[in-house]
Amino acid sequence: MRQQSERTVEIVDVGPRDGFQPIGPFIPTAEKIHFVERLLAAGVRRIEIGSFVSAKAVPQLSDAAALVAASAAMTGIDPQVLVPTERWGLAAVEAGARHIAFVVSVSEAHNRSNVRRDPLESAQEYAALVAKVKPSTPIRLNLATAFDCPFDGTVPEAKTEALLEVLIPLRPDAEVALCDTTGRASPAHVASLFSRCRRRFPQVRGWAFHAHDTYGLGTTNTLVAYQQGVRVFDAAIGGLGGCPFAPGATGNVATEDVVWMFETMGIPTGIDLAALIPVARDAAALPGAAAGGRVRVALSARDERCYPPSD
Repeated sequence: MRQQSERTVEIVDVGPRDGFQPIGPFIPTAEKIHFVERLLAAGVRRIEIGSFVSAKAVPQLSDAAALVAASAAMTGIDPQVLVPTERWGLAAVEAGARHIAFVVSVSEAHNRSNVRRDPLESAQEYAALVAKVKPSTPIRLNLATAFDCPFDGTVPEAKTEALLEVLIPLRPDAEVALCDTTGRASPAHVASLFSRCRRRFPQVRGWAFHAHDTYGLGTTNTLVAYQQGVRVFDAAIGGLGGCPFAPGATGNVATEDVVWMFETMGIPTGIDLAALIPVARDAAALPGAAAGGRVRVALSARDERCYPPSD
């Protein structure tokens, strides 16, 4: 994980995992690898390239091992992979994964829906996994439904804090990401929960925020998290993704939107927006993709030229 200055932010593009995951038609592995290469060329260093999960449950992610192998030949990339259980975490490590993101939902209903376990059972799986991986392996801990659950609604802040009480001591140097899984978090809720958690767990080296854009608040909530001291942010090219349990969801906050926001504020991202936009356009055009975001469309419109009709 690269060191962050006081103002510099790190954007993790989760498009190749969270963005591609709900797309029905299988995206050829070679095409996924090319997207990763293009993101890297645009300056995105940390990319969630896939997830080790059941191929039967999520066919689109069945080629995670191939993406891990391909990323090993890329220079300058930090290839992150998502895992939901000890078994899949060990499979990822065996395949050569260098950066593990373990996900557990604060909401019991959502966690059972995902992995048929309650959150404390998933915490035990996380404990078993971190005990078996090398201490030098970077670990990201994703708390899904930290703000809102598609089944139960708003998640009490005390519930998120209580689960972190169990999880953080298991790997104190892990990065902790609070995830707005449904995109229904308000800016006030984002500010309140991060403020509360950062005060309660000062030992955490790095906090991250995973925003969805269901109600058009993805960039606003990202900025609010930044104001609370967060410096690592998830986003997806083209605003791809979407929560199947949140009607009207438009997926993750778009990487290009987050880059544009921070760069115009004078906050460095290290990403070349001009190089990123064509990648986002191609991602948004994938068959079966549900695209979101504004900057890609706005810049495309700006580039168009209108001419008066000839006589």
